[in-house]
Amino acid sequence: MEIRELGQVEYREALALQERLRSERQAGTTGDVLLLLEHDPVYTRGRRSDPKVELPMGVDWYRCQGIDVVDTDRGGKVTYHGPGQLVGYPIMAVTDVVAYVRSMEQAIIAALAEEGIAARSRADEGRDFTGVWVEDRKIASIGVHVQRGVTTHGFAVNVDGDLQPWQWIVPCGLDGVRMTSVLKENGHADMAAFRSRIAAAFEREHASV
Repeated sequence: MEIRELGQVEYREALALQERLRSERQAGTTGDVLLLLEHDPVYTRGRRSDPKVELPMGVDWYRCQGIDVVDTDRGGKVTYHGPGQLVGYPIMAVTDVVAYVRSMEQAIIAALAEEGIAARSRADEGRDFTGVWVEDRKIASIGVHVQRGVTTHGFAVNVDGDLQPWQWIVPCGLDGVRMTSVLKENGHADMAAFRSRIAAAFEREHASV
């Protein structure tokens, strides 16, 4: 798997790149790729989003705070991306979508364990709890789209970014959910080091998907 570290990228630009790479992967002109990046502040709404419930302030209010709002074709509900959050977009061929999502959770859990953070999956509680949790606090979100056997979208792990924007929405459609980060859990965080941990952990898990 090729790993591409892209720095901070505007959301729509990253979406266009994913779509181009997906077409190349479907055509067999490129192999599996994992994009690792950060985004400018943006709320993205998945296919199951209810804007009236999940964005209670209204789109114009959020944009006045400097946070864009974008509709996407991924699964899941509303989520937030911003600087200090590590986003991973795997563009890869898969045959078992559920196993693929579980493998992402396990890769994130493994990377967090190397940071001394005991995280867990809550997959047995239903699809609304997809992602990675530290006790009852959510540290990573997952939402994917699969077209003709190739994935786009992926995961986002809160590393050392501002958590305030999460408090202005209903994260992932879960009322009252508390978000956390590597920084909040440990009191320190190193984005570059965590990026390397995620890349290695994802490659290990990818081998079994």
